Amino acid sequence: MAIEGSFVHIGDIIAGKYDGQKVSIRGWVYRERGTNKLRFIIVRDATGIIQSVIDISKVGEESFAKAKKLQIEASVKLHGLVTVDARAPGGHELQADAIEIVGISEQFPITEYQSEEFLLDNRHLWIRSRHLTTVMRVKSALLRSAREWFDKNEFFEVTPPIITMNACEGGSTLFNLNYFGEKAYLSQSAQMYLEALIFSLERVWSLTPSFRAEKSRTLRHLAEYWHLEEEAAWVDNNENIKIQEELVSHMVQSVLKNCKEELTFLGQDLEKLKKVEPPFKRITYYDAVKILQNKGFEFKFGDDFGTNEERAITQEEEKPVFVMNFPKDLKAFYMKENPDDPKTVLCADLLPPGGYPELIGGSERETDVAKLVARLQKENIPLANYEWYLDLRRFGSVPHSGFGLGIERFLFWICKLEHIRDSIPFPRVLNRAKP
Repeated sequence: MAIEGSFVHIGDIIAGKYDGQKVSIRGWVYRERGTNKLRFIIVRDATGIIQSVIDISKVGEESFAKAKKLQIEASVKLHGLVTVDARAPGGHELQADAIEIVGISEQFPITEYQSEEFLLDNRHLWIRSRHLTTVMRVKSALLRSAREWFDKNEFFEVTPPIITMNACEGGSTLFNLNYFGEKAYLSQSAQMYLEALIFSLERVWSLTPSFRAEKSRTLRHLAEYWHLEEEAAWVDNNENIKIQEELVSHMVQSVLKNCKEELTFLGQDLEKLKKVEPPFKRITYYDAVKILQNKGFEFKFGDDFGTNEERAITQEEEKPVFVMNFPKDLKAFYMKENPDDPKTVLCADLLPPGGYPELIGGSERETDVAKLVARLQKENIPLANYEWYLDLRRFGSVPHSGFGLGIERFLFWICKLEHIRDSIPFPRVLNRAKP
């Protein structure tokens, strides 16, 4: 029979909003089992799962015969009475009196204990899993919380380009493309365009995809990821750091408030997340060198952090840690030289606790045109494509700072994921650009 009318979310049923009431639901078969007279069909929608009891005496022989043929991932509509049952998933059941099969399912190819390669080849189907669905729900809440913070703090959201002639983070990791006969690149960062916009809007941010052609097989790298970036006029490095810790804290606490069940399902310690409040610890790069040397690392000034070094710095911490003032030669040409130590720049990387990879990279931006030109020339970067960027310093430059936050890195940490590829629906990693 056809089931029409209003449908309710399974999550609301599990929350107890419809106890003892008759409702209609719709979704997909998550699991199924039973006998010739009674079927137990677990149905999922975007909000949760519920066990539905299909009794031949209530739905009739014709509907029951169809229900017996249901396979995992068939789409269905059901109508029935909500009952409380502690033995059922979520503590509730739907005692169905009507069932409508909307779309049949063939034998679902994904079963238990499949290889990672098989799951990646079938990502279009594996994306339906409870694990990935839960992660994507947290991601949505995370993005919503970031927008809330920027709106509250009077930042303008802007839309910088993805195709560019400029390398922001180094030419070795650029994806090249032919742009109507000219050489162009997929953007590594929106930073330079955001800098242009601060001279009219003052405080701006954007959320765009960024691309890094890093031939890396680590647990922490993606070739395509979502980049939340901010630039603000009249802001020095210290205030830039304050903006970052307030934003990160708001995002964590907002997700903690709105996604307790999801975070618990993913194995996160909610009490640890509650501690992520400003201020965050600040150490210098020099401090970090001493910490690593004291822990037995052969690490010296001028070396960059890897996975092991980041883990060693944060393994005893409960909150993220800022590492400030890196050596100039480790960082991009646009970072402002530290007036108190010209070998370093006014920057900070934010490392989350627990050994997860760098969450944010930010700095005060260099405003001296001569110093920018000198850095570009030292790195053998042609000036022609950067003249427009240098113009920003020639016409009314002001002190300004900004940062970039990797959304998938944030999710990697807050959801306690084993691999960063599960932080994005269709991961682009080395040797994989499908499905």
